Amino acid sequence: MDKATVGGLVMGAGLLIVSVLIAPGASLMAFVDYPSLGMVIGGALAACCIAFPVRSLLQAPKVIKKVFLPNPKELAPVIAQLVEFAEVARRDGILALENRTAEIEDPFILLGVQMAVDGTDRDLMESVLRSEMEAISARHKVGKGLMETYGRYAPAFGMIGTLVGLIIMLGNMKDPDAIGPGMAVALITTLYGAIASNLVFLPFADKLGFYSRREMEVREAIIRGILSIQEGDNPRVLQQKLETMLPVAMRKAA
Repeated sequence: MDKATVGGLVMGAGLLIVSVLIAPGASLMAFVDYPSLGMVIGGALAACCIAFPVRSLLQAPKVIKKVFLPNPKELAPVIAQLVEFAEVARRDGILALENRTAEIEDPFILLGVQMAVDGTDRDLMESVLRSEMEAISARHKVGKGLMETYGRYAPAFGMIGTLVGLIIMLGNMKDPDAIGPGMAVALITTLYGAIASNLVFLPFADKLGFYSRREMEVREAIIRGILSIQEGDNPRVLQQKLETMLPVAMRKAA
């Protein structure tokens, strides 16, 4: 569970609720309007249906799940594993790595090791690994783009809902006492759109982007490591090369 994501949502919602409760004469129920909520969520969903194919929309639950339950790879253990493989290759020959493939859990590392064992040309191996890396990055961009699209359209439909409410209110001006409550209900839709965009969808997109960049850093380290192993680099040299991608404090512990 990503504690920062949960903490941010709780903090944001808590600040909004407390702000309402401490305001003189305010009531939480005055901020509850289901038609306005339907306008914002339903309108943003409708816009995303136009902007994305059905297959991408069906991935939305998995994308949101990754925000709360990410499984990021840490760079230091990956470096340690690559250095270990380099030691085996230098001591027993690169073909000896074939006996270690069963213990490799990462499909990306497994692909690289198998190509190295098979004696694949260096340029071809790098091309295949980078193509795989680009494909992963492209999938990440789709999920991030989905959240960004929700974040863009939610405020827009909030404004549309407000305009609809104002038109209805101005068309029924016979009761002056109803103007104030009618204006309040009309503005709630804009509030919902702003909250959905700035507390949920856009922060989710930023978090997905953060984890994607971290994963790409790990993938880059794997490519460099596999190519170095194939070239027969000294394990200590390989470790020094890859540790440049780590913060200084972590290099000492790696």
